Amino acid sequence: MLEGTRVSHRAFSDLPEYLRAGDVLVLNETRVIAARLFGTLPWPGAPDDGSGTRVEILLLHPSDRIRYDAGSSRWSALVKPGRKLPAGARVSFREPGDASEVLGTATVTRALGRGLRDLEFALSLPFERFLERAGRLPLPPYVRNDTERTRARYQTVFAREPGSVAAPTASLHFTTAMLDGLCAKGVEIVKLVLDVGLGTFRPMQTERIDEHEMHAESFAIPQATAGAIARAKHEGRRVVAAGTTVVRALEGSAAGAGTVRAGEGRTNLFVTPGFRFQIVDALITNFHLPRSTLLVLVSAFAGHDNIRRAYREAVDREYRFFSFGDAMFVEAPGYGR
Repeated sequence: MLEGTRVSHRAFSDLPEYLRAGDVLVLNETRVIAARLFGTLPWPGAPDDGSGTRVEILLLHPSDRIRYDAGSSRWSALVKPGRKLPAGARVSFREPGDASEVLGTATVTRALGRGLRDLEFALSLPFERFLERAGRLPLPPYVRNDTERTRARYQTVFAREPGSVAAPTASLHFTTAMLDGLCAKGVEIVKLVLDVGLGTFRPMQTERIDEHEMHAESFAIPQATAGAIARAKHEGRRVVAAGTTVVRALEGSAAGAGTVRAGEGRTNLFVTPGFRFQIVDALITNFHLPRSTLLVLVSAFAGHDNIRRAYREAVDREYRFFSFGDAMFVEAPGYGR
């Protein structure tokens, strides 16, 4: 726990002690889709019989819109190896374990930089059914045990709306029992959706943070959520964000107007030191890696020196980083004082 400059060490099960009646806890109920696809690119001059170069595709969002749409046949994606997939290349997908059954193809319609491609799919079955049969959950590369149990753990207990290609990992710690207990305590729990994509997980590769290009992500905020937050801010109650994706949705929605607005939107907000937080008073977040925009956001929220101190203690105590790692509760410096 990081409260201003004070660091304390507790278990996540102790979180209810730090939340109080009247707090508004905001959750991201996005669901991770089976966005990782493996296909084959035929050898030059050879028939498309399932042999050829093996390629990997990570779907990001429909090409013509940023919200998830199972009816779209055109998608933006990250591909590997990019040098093998120029405009016009066509990848085929087959039933796992049965190379004779072709499920569909994807043609590169536009080659963008840094592995990004626009693709057009031609499928023999509905898109969601195609993902069920050909897709895999995009577990982080450091997760080696791609088992049914691991895939289940990579969804939050309240995941509902499909569309993300990475989990809102701070919320993986919650259990249904804890959420029920928080409700009984008087914590108001509300939800929104931010489809986690490239803006969240792509690391910075520039020397200066102000040179980093933040990719946009889509969000949807229900009227009930916007109303609960407005009442809490008016009455001086805390708004607690479960994860950096919730911060991006809330602060992105409030940009310019100063209040959270209900409805759909998109944000390429890059929260850096000096950012004026208008909505979020406390944050639950995992421990992030260097050169990540998430670490920059947390440092902007809690203060650079405070985060360095907290991370130093986390490393000394061998806390776990990455998606299935430990978490911390951070209250904005000076809140309530």
